[in-house]
Amino acid sequence: MVGPHSSAPLFAALGDPHRLRIVGRLSHRGPQSLARLTEGSGISRQAISKHVRVLERAGIVRGTRRGRERLLELEPPRLRDARRFLAEVSVEWDRRLDRLRRLVEE
Repeated sequence: MVGPHSSAPLFAALGDPHRLRIVGRLSHRGPQSLARLTEGSGISRQAISKHVRVLERAGIVRGTRRGRERLLELEPPRLRDARRFLAEVSVEWDRRLDRLRRLVEE
């Protein structure tokens, strides 16, 4: 199991709608600069930068230099960790609900 302690920073970072939008944009459009992420976001470049730092600390996003630009891209292994943790929680809930159903029906 991935574990709640190792997953807590990940889900805390994803718990903000602006950060989820950033992850969505990077997922659909690939690596992007901070300027590109800011376009059409409705929030300042400084705010986007703060959100990106949170995502970087959680291991969801990484920045790489390409010339003068710094491109941000997703870290698939970390997102797989989130998916795996949610799948494990889902299986456990299914087991508990099944056990409750059997108890009620007896």
